Amino acid sequence: MQIKDSVVFITGANRGLGLAFAKAALAAGARKVYGAARDPSSVTLPGVTPVALDVTQPAQIEAAVRACGDVSLLVNNAGISRGSSLLGSPDAMAAARAEFETNFFGPWAVTQAFAPVLAANGGGAVINVLSALSWTTFPSVATYSATKSAAWSLSNGLRNELAGQGTQVTSLHVAFMDTDMAAHVPGAKASPDDVARQALEGVETGKAEVLADAVTRQLKQGLSSDAPPYAAAPAR
Repeated sequence: MQIKDSVVFITGANRGLGLAFAKAALAAGARKVYGAARDPSSVTLPGVTPVALDVTQPAQIEAAVRACGDVSLLVNNAGISRGSSLLGSPDAMAAARAEFETNFFGPWAVTQAFAPVLAANGGGAVINVLSALSWTTFPSVATYSATKSAAWSLSNGLRNELAGQGTQVTSLHVAFMDTDMAAHVPGAKASPDDVARQALEGVETGKAEVLADAVTRQLKQGLSSDAPPYAAAPAR
């Protein structure tokens, strides 16, 4: 599909990669951009229509679908990280449940709700924002990594099930970006603006996956090696 003249709905659009997606969609000529956030007043980019949406709340999802029946591109960007290991904290399971609600069940519910809208508008496309951590993990983000691995499988399943109605599903994988979520992480980080641009270009060229940086491409390539990245013990 083409971004020009499309109608784009972005979850978590008030900052970080979500805001970058809104800017990129407008720059690419989208006819309308909906910016969804828990607090719609935090969506302030000119040209973006704010929408109140917590992706863990079914009633809010239903309301968004009713209000936004012209959507042709859905961007499932909203996500959280609680920075939890699997065994090092008594709150690990609570952290994982919260992350799964937003990072896995959230995009599943939003996509399920918008699927008939996309079908009615010619098929369109879905972008699911995943992570390089779909394929590896570290103790400090172990529960988050589990949600992104599950979301990768979700994306692959949705791609199969939505193909019949002509809806494309593109998975976006990226390592650390220069956003609030990774502000505490040292080292080089990808530009959210560049990542969003790559993702939209991937939709236009029909890509099933967009690997947005060198780290992500290296990790994906390593999955078929005798020593895959997820099997290596982290340095201590």
